[in-house]
Amino acid sequence: MAKWKKITYWVATGLLAIGMLQSGIFAVLRTKQWVDLVTSLGYPVYFLTILGVWKILGVIAILIPRSKLLKEWAYAGFFFAMTGALVSHLAVGDHDIKGLMGPLFQIVFIVLSWYFRPTDRKFILTNFSK
Repeated sequence: MAKWKKITYWVATGLLAIGMLQSGIFAVLRTKQWVDLVTSLGYPVYFLTILGVWKILGVIAILIPRSKLLKEWAYAGFFFAMTGALVSHLAVGDHDIKGLMGPLFQIVFIVLSWYFRPTDRKFILTNFSK
């Protein structure tokens, strides 16, 4: 793997992990900022616990060296969560740049981390038609 690809992977993965872990912890703790955010988007407060726990577990999954299939699920979950957050903001008419930039940057980090992940972290589906 080229050095620049490895650096891109680890920078994107690090930023993704920090962002998801931080938001996951704040969601589980139900900080006022996060309660206000999810209720303004129309979601119930208990949604924070569900989303927060899954974010924390997803960070663990993408950072541990094994469990390739689990990593794929974590990346997919992060992608669905962040695209869902972006659409939720837009759907309720929240076009504030501050509210949109978090999900947008996380989507970029998810895609970069997933795309540039080393071969030993990729789940490769084998041909089962034989």
